[in-house]
Amino acid sequence: MTTLTLHATGPIEPDEVWDRFVRPARWSEWSPQISRVQATAPRIAPGVTGRVYDPLRTSVPFVVDGVSDATRWWSWQVTVGPTRLRLAHWVKPAPDGGTTTGLRISGFAPLVLGYAPLALLAIKRLVTIAT
Repeated sequence: MTTLTLHATGPIEPDEVWDRFVRPARWSEWSPQISRVQATAPRIAPGVTGRVYDPLRTSVPFVVDGVSDATRWWSWQVTVGPTRLRLAHWVKPAPDGGTTTGLRISGFAPLVLGYAPLALLAIKRLVTIAT
């Protein structure tokens, strides 16, 4: 098991970044590896499940483990073949305005290390692009 933590800071306000996270329909706005999401609810909550589709129309199932609106933190698991990635996200106000977001990825080392560049690109876009 390997764990990797990534961070990104940008000008988008924390309330907007949090809204982009908690609404799966918005994930494709900022995550280039996601073309669409099917979820059992319009907003993430513990137990919400679904599938994330990539631009090649392949998909992986997910389940949301926990969500805290008070601390703007959430975690989920994505199943990739016989393995699972565990992901935890958080959103904090940046010291000079805007937002700092973080992502901790845990799982099978080749999967974590292979996904990290895409994940970093996505969280950078999350806090920097206007939608």
